[in-house]
Amino acid sequence: MKKVIIQITAGKGPQECCRVVAKVQQLMLKQATALNIDLSVIEEKKGSIGGTLLSATLLLQGDNIDSFITEWNGTILWIAQSPYRKFHKRKNWFIGVGIFDVDAKVAFNPNDVKFETTRASGPGGQNINKVETAVRGTHLPTGLQVMAMDSRSQLQNKKLCLQRLEAKVMALQTQAQIARLESQWLAHHSLVRGNAVKVIEQAL
Repeated sequence: MKKVIIQITAGKGPQECCRVVAKVQQLMLKQATALNIDLSVIEEKKGSIGGTLLSATLLLQGDNIDSFITEWNGTILWIAQSPYRKFHKRKNWFIGVGIFDVDAKVAFNPNDVKFETTRASGPGGQNINKVETAVRGTHLPTGLQVMAMDSRSQLQNKKLCLQRLEAKVMALQTQAQIARLESQWLAHHSLVRGNAVKVIEQAL
């Protein structure tokens, strides 16, 4: 099974670009579900306005993911009227998508994970679960932590913990590559505006 890290970034783009990052992430997740491809969010950096993201890091894994990668890898152009500046003339908003292969040489070992259980509660703190089904997993070599309380089953939550920790560890391994992409896109003028790999024209 092939595994890659996807980084979506607005660079120094305005709020409209941060909105595009969030919208593109939504489109990717929806498309992956339709194609039965495993795509999960590892990390999000929130923008200053609700519904916007400075950047997003995702994990894509599967045997038939090459066409998905090719479709999204590079500069994305989103054409839309600004939802924040009513009379703003600009309608072209650019973001960057980078794909990074996971370093197979650094394996994730489940034995390096320490589990702690705690009680999970329902919405608003109601329906307190008297059984400790929520699970916190700590990856001892890196100190990374995740919490899983999605399921009523402690065993299932442990599995989710392992999956999420593995994704975070892989993202950490590719952090140098991700940092290079971020630095390239921080200079917003460096975007290759004439060579967008994908053009989307719909309301933001």
